[in-house]
Amino acid sequence: MIIVGTIREHRNKREAFLCPVKKKMSRTQRMRFFTVFGAVIIIMLMYKFSLAKEILSRTQEYSVTGLPMRHQIKQNVTNRSIYLEGNKSFQSLLAVSNQLTESSGIEDIKTILRNQLIEMKKFSSSIQTLSGPSALPVLRELAMKLYEPGHLNEEIDIQKICMHRGLSLRLLILITSAQSNFKERMSIRRTWMNYGSRQIVGMAFILGRTTNASLNESLNKENNIYGDMIRGHFIDSYFNLTLKTISMLEWADTHCPNVKFILKTDDDMFINVPKLLDFIDARYKNDRTIYGRLVEDWKPIRNRTSKYFVPYKLYNGWQYPPFTTGPAYLLTGDIVHELYVQSLNTYYIQLEDVFITGFVAKRLKIRREHANEFLNSRISLRPCKIRNAISVHKIKPREQYHLWRDLLDSTIKCK
Repeated sequence: MIIVGTIREHRNKREAFLCPVKKKMSRTQRMRFFTVFGAVIIIMLMYKFSLAKEILSRTQEYSVTGLPMRHQIKQNVTNRSIYLEGNKSFQSLLAVSNQLTESSGIEDIKTILRNQLIEMKKFSSSIQTLSGPSALPVLRELAMKLYEPGHLNEEIDIQKICMHRGLSLRLLILITSAQSNFKERMSIRRTWMNYGSRQIVGMAFILGRTTNASLNESLNKENNIYGDMIRGHFIDSYFNLTLKTISMLEWADTHCPNVKFILKTDDDMFINVPKLLDFIDARYKNDRTIYGRLVEDWKPIRNRTSKYFVPYKLYNGWQYPPFTTGPAYLLTGDIVHELYVQSLNTYYIQLEDVFITGFVAKRLKIRREHANEFLNSRISLRPCKIRNAISVHKIKPREQYHLWRDLLDSTIKCK
């Protein structure tokens, strides 16, 4: 009897709950109610599917070889922004559901749904621009989690760059270059890169990859002609310069392990190769050393507007270890493998010179030696000034030709 009474009590409560809907709502009202309810469910499902698809497409970016990208610098920032925007969109869905339940007719419902779909399209398009071409990592990460190893070696002539794995090379010059800097590369090819035709010197450019189809096609054509652009799998941007230098170390370690010296430089530099070869000859027996413009007591810049900005979450120290400035520095060949391996196991910052010649070199106890010949700055372009320097910074393409001519002009006499 107790069980029967309990069942009857629950049945009465259920009928009391449903009766108002059955008795008070007409057939038209019930149709409107279920239309509104179904519309809200559809919008929520569309929103979740759109958001999930966008995040998935960004976190599973693929390299040109089909390998999943482990490089997530931009994606980390993007996904966090999508999540924050998604919360706003979900709140707007709740507001829409309230509008639908208060609407008085089918036309009102259609208008509300149409407006919401327009807002969803705006949200979807805004996702595409949440992350620009440059962004810092959201969290402190080891470089190995951001770097995808490998290169597009089928595009280049490895033997032309480094014959016999560097056994006969005295010097390998690797020039980091932005993908759009065709004029800079051509001016170097026609001037001081001519020393690369000698068997004792090898030269090549270091680049990353791009998602721009037309730019990628232009780079492919350029490399088919010259075969001197080593291209890694990282996205080529300013904030990925550290990945570009790691890519340089990986390529040299893999394909040119026996070279005695490696110069890392940029495509806006003029390199006095004869002066550099003399510098190397005087130090040919030295090992475990990085030569360049040594900087000490350099403090991190916390100003967000500076391109050298490093947030506390990436590095909370009050100053950097001594390092050689990035426009040009010279490595002895015996440290390349160690630098590459240790760089992957070091916490990432986007300042490649601080990262490689500062943090990584310090951990490996590699000497960093100041050399006055590495100017790494803009100076007077007088011929005798240039002849006494190894590296000069901020050189425009047309100036490369003038400096090259003055360097070769035997009629110019310097004291």
